[in-house]
Amino acid sequence: MVSTTKTAPVKRKSKEAAKAAKTTEPKTPQTRARRASKWDVSERDWARYQKHNTPEIRQKLLNKYLPLVRNVASRMAMGFPRSVELSDLVNTGVIGLIEAFGNFDRDRGVKFETYAVPRIRGAILDELRALDWVPRSTRAKSREIDRAHTVLENKLGRPPEKPELAKLMKISVEDLHTALGDVTGTSILSLDEVVYREDDNRQVPRIETVVDKSVHSILGEIEKGELRSFLVVAIDRLTNQEKLVIALYYYEELTLKEIGEVMSISESRVSQIHTRAVAKLRGMVREKFALTG
Repeated sequence: MVSTTKTAPVKRKSKEAAKAAKTTEPKTPQTRARRASKWDVSERDWARYQKHNTPEIRQKLLNKYLPLVRNVASRMAMGFPRSVELSDLVNTGVIGLIEAFGNFDRDRGVKFETYAVPRIRGAILDELRALDWVPRSTRAKSREIDRAHTVLENKLGRPPEKPELAKLMKISVEDLHTALGDVTGTSILSLDEVVYREDDNRQVPRIETVVDKSVHSILGEIEKGELRSFLVVAIDRLTNQEKLVIALYYYEELTLKEIGEVMSISESRVSQIHTRAVAKLRGMVREKFALTG
């Protein structure tokens, strides 16, 4: 009885500590894997399905993976215009899930979620291409803004400010902001999210991955928060295509090929836009902080 009385508080304390740790643990590949377990299916579930292969068991397995579809769709939605509904992405993603389920070969030793995610993403991208989610008017406005931006940049020798751009286009600054919102779709302020770098697993804001290591080494004691704040401003000075590529590549983590499919341009064109955008950002950072390296 004595030992039982002593161990009970320890168990309660352990549970509380575990709960606290769960809410504060950093976003590492390991913690992401643990959190992904909410849609993980046991070997017993798969064995039961392979043995009986009934519609009821199949539907039960698919239902367990529905949170995976919503996770993929939610991440992709961050890089798309506001006109793209998350529910539509989820519905299309479910189609990809069903197709992946039908083609999955468990004997290959690959986890189903590993196999399914690219196919869910692919189904969503295919549907967006088919529907042409960027309205024709928005595409035309994007080209008009890009042309005006290029004209002013060549004339001024620097990226134009929004009032200058609006004046050349003979529209109000408010209308320009609306047009930019339609074209770029989402804010990229979330690039400030903390991530882990692949080379040394060091915790850094995602937005810092846009700037090369040489800039970071030259910055020395400059406050990192100041750099992040300026990068947000600098990105806002990019063309609409450049903003979208930066958002999709660094935040949504789409490949250049996938970005090309979303934007209906070639992979090589995406690469050119990405290279130009990053070069502009690095140039603006160096100019801002008077860097010469």
